[in-house]
Amino acid sequence: MDSKLDLGVGLCLVDFLELVLHPPKGYRAYTLLENLQPNQQGCLEVEYLGMSAAKVLKVRARALAFQREIELVCFNYSAYHVHALSQKRYFVYGKISHNHYSGAFQMTQPQVVQTPQTIALYFKKEAKHTRAFKAQKTTRNYPDFVRQILSIKNLAKLALVGVSEEMIQDLTLLFHPTLEFVHAFDTHKGLFGKYLQALKFIEALVYMLHLSGKRWEFPSKFSGHANTKALQEFIQALPFALTPDQQRAIANVQEDMQGELASKRLVMGDVGCGKTMVILASVALAAPYKSLLMAPTSVLAKQLYEEARKFLPPYIKVALLLGGYTPKKALQALQEATFIIGTTTLLYVDLDMSQVALVLSDEQHRFGTKQRYDLEQRARIGFTDGSVRKPHYLQFSATPIPRTLAMMSAKFVKTTLIRDKPHHKDIATHLIDKTHFNALLTHIYQEIARHKQVVIIYPLVEESAHTTYMPLKQGALYWQKHFEKVYITSGKDTDKEEILEDFAKAGNILLTTTLIEVGISLPKLSSIVIVGAERLGLATLHQLRGRVARLGGKGYCFLFTHNTDNPRLQEFSKTLDGFEIANLDLKYRDSGDLLQGTHQSGAHFNYLDLSADQALITQVSALF
Repeated sequence: MDSKLDLGVGLCLVDFLELVLHPPKGYRAYTLLENLQPNQQGCLEVEYLGMSAAKVLKVRARALAFQREIELVCFNYSAYHVHALSQKRYFVYGKISHNHYSGAFQMTQPQVVQTPQTIALYFKKEAKHTRAFKAQKTTRNYPDFVRQILSIKNLAKLALVGVSEEMIQDLTLLFHPTLEFVHAFDTHKGLFGKYLQALKFIEALVYMLHLSGKRWEFPSKFSGHANTKALQEFIQALPFALTPDQQRAIANVQEDMQGELASKRLVMGDVGCGKTMVILASVALAAPYKSLLMAPTSVLAKQLYEEARKFLPPYIKVALLLGGYTPKKALQALQEATFIIGTTTLLYVDLDMSQVALVLSDEQHRFGTKQRYDLEQRARIGFTDGSVRKPHYLQFSATPIPRTLAMMSAKFVKTTLIRDKPHHKDIATHLIDKTHFNALLTHIYQEIARHKQVVIIYPLVEESAHTTYMPLKQGALYWQKHFEKVYITSGKDTDKEEILEDFAKAGNILLTTTLIEVGISLPKLSSIVIVGAERLGLATLHQLRGRVARLGGKGYCFLFTHNTDNPRLQEFSKTLDGFEIANLDLKYRDSGDLLQGTHQSGAHFNYLDLSADQALITQVSALF
């Protein structure tokens, strides 16, 4: 489906649908009153009889339909009210009441109405910022503009893009309401039922149109190149067998590279699923052309570098580029390398990009959209005729996102899911509070005696009035007093990466913040304690828990909280599945918080609920 499609209304499809996604926030029915009784609300045609303008404006008038006198009362009135209410005949809208002193009928704060027997639409201010309204110059009145563009005739044209007749009728009522609909809207205090479902459908449709409207297809710099010989050498030399999902992911990448177009693929796999082997296999396929990989931290870059040197064939030269001063000799090694692993420094060091066939980003949600784009742009080639050739681009992420979003995106972005894990993990998750502290101490002593490591995550480094949990600095005093080989670091430390590396080699206990959420490999880590667990999102808790038992076996995750009855944490403790956790996150949090990772723009939904609307999303996906 083409997002630029014009339904014959002078707007592209996306702009037309954007107007639909800004329905009225309220309605007012200017119906004529059928009887004159207290608490009745509606319109009256009145004849002006006289006026008293003091602190309060009082107008004597005759309700013509009933030939009864009525008093119109205005507080905080202006010259406008004096003029409007002193005309000979006009319509007013308001609520009828009784003057307890005079016994006369009264209408307080009346509104002068030009066209009775109509229904007025009221919109939120942001509706005026829709692209279609801002682009036109013919009318400044937004309700008039919307009624014109979203006419009954024009809305009927949505059938051309797969919207059902029933749903079109529901959408039509939002902008051309009946009295019955307005009463139902007021009873429900807003959008409800099938009308809300119709808006959800349109929102999913717009999201997928945005994805389909992006240009994904560019010629590849080295089209048809896939070094299957280097791939086989790499796989045969591995001291372990790849999982079926790893093999399938590698086959996907190989197929991409053998095509004529530059591929853009997202590889999503849960913590510990073995994405590193897919990265290295992809580099082997790209050889002898260069590959660039951007990692979010120096620790992770170093780990990937060591893995690459250990497992890749020796003729694939690997180089590491970290922040800080880069000596001339190191720059020369970079130019000669087949595989360059670095941090965001890759964006700034002068490298020859002409031979780069593959660009990769690991834990890609940790980079801004611009950083990922800039790295890809550096490796593209432009020709004098204006054509562009691009490298293949692989993004890797362990941050769980909902199946529904993965399904929507997979229509346009090549997506590979890795579900198998090379090492079976048996991680027990327990909710604990201060009454369990002695049992926790016993567990920690036992794990250290087994030459295992323990990490304790604190919510804050220093004391704060905003939390009742002990900060890292205060907690450190206790652990250092009672245990040996206690390492401490946080994001503020300039030498944090060295401390993490030293702990991995020789430590018993690491006290830190969520710093270790991404990437770092701690093979001996068997237990993690997360203090104030309810303060963290479930995706972050899942990443932290994923640091445990990296090589399989028994692991433990303790969620320390003042409220062990927390339903969100209780549900989290019962599953290790990243997709399930993503859906739990949607259930308990706003989707915008969760989706800013893999999909950093355009994935915040106002109506759509990714955790509950899978059937509707499937229906929309079928249109593409």
